[in-house]
Amino acid sequence: MHSRLFDPAGVPLPPACERASPWSQTEAGRYHAGQRETACDDDMGLTPPTVLVVDDEPELRSLLADYLGRQGLQVQLAEDAAAARTMCAERTPDIALLDVNMPGENGLSLARWLREAHPRMGIVMLTTASDAVDRIVGLEIGADDYLPKPVELRELLARLRAVHRRLHAAQGAAPSPADAPAASDTRQVRFGACTLDLDQHKLFRADGQEIEITAAEFDLLALFARHPNRPLNRDQIMEQAHNRGWDVFDRSIDLRVMRLRRKVELNPDKPQVIKTVRNVGYVFVPAAGAAG
Repeated sequence: MHSRLFDPAGVPLPPACERASPWSQTEAGRYHAGQRETACDDDMGLTPPTVLVVDDEPELRSLLADYLGRQGLQVQLAEDAAAARTMCAERTPDIALLDVNMPGENGLSLARWLREAHPRMGIVMLTTASDAVDRIVGLEIGADDYLPKPVELRELLARLRAVHRRLHAAQGAAPSPADAPAASDTRQVRFGACTLDLDQHKLFRADGQEIEITAAEFDLLALFARHPNRPLNRDQIMEQAHNRGWDVFDRSIDLRVMRLRRKVELNPDKPQVIKTVRNVGYVFVPAAGAAG
C-alpha cells in the first residue's frame, strides 16, 4: 500500500502522483507549484488548444492530463501510435505531444505521419535528455519543439502555448482564396524562386503552388526577411526566431536552415539565398529587386 504524498504546503498530491513511478518524486512538488502559479501568458484570448498526449506511461499520461486540464487546455490521451491515429481520424488536435520511445511504432514514425497527414498540426517531442539523435531526427521530420524527460511541467505549458500562438498566427492570418488580397497589397519577400507571404504566413513556388512549412520554419524565414544581407549568428537566430533559451551548441538551427534550403534553393548543396558565413552563422541574400 502506497503512503499518501503531500506537497510542501500540506496539500495532498493528485492520484497520478501516488503510484510508484519515476515521475512521482520528480514532478510532485512542481505540479502544485505550477497549479497555483498565475499563468504569465493568457494566450492573448485564444481558445485553449486541444493537446493529444501520446505516451505509453499511464502515470505520466494521467499527470499531464490533470495538470494541463487544470491550466485550461483540452487534453486527449493515447497509449500508443495506433490509438493516436484513430483519435486523429475522429478529431484532429491542435498539438500532438509525442514520446519518442514507445513500444511498437515509435514517436518519430508517428510524427512523420502526422506532419504529412495534418501539416497544420503542432508537434512537440518528448525525448530522453541524453539522446541528441532523436531530437535531430524529430526536427528534421518537422517537429515544432522538443523537451527532454523528465519534463518540467511549467516549461511544458509555456512551450505548448508558444506553439499554439505560432499556429494561430499562421492559420488565422491567412484569408480564404476568394478574399485573398492582390499581390500588391501583401508583404512578400522573394527567397530564390520562392515567395514568402508575410501576411498569409505561407511560402509559394514560382507557379503559385504552396510549399508546406512549419510555424518554426516560417519564423526563421521571417527573421531572415527582416534582416536581408545582414549576417546573423546562432545566438541571434535562437533568440529572435524561437523565443526560447536554446543551447548555443544545439544543432537545431543548422537543421532548420538545411530543411529550408531544400525548399528555396535551386541547388541546396551550393546555396545562393541563405548562405553560410564562416564562424558567424547565416545571411539571407535576396536577388536585386526581389523584396515586395
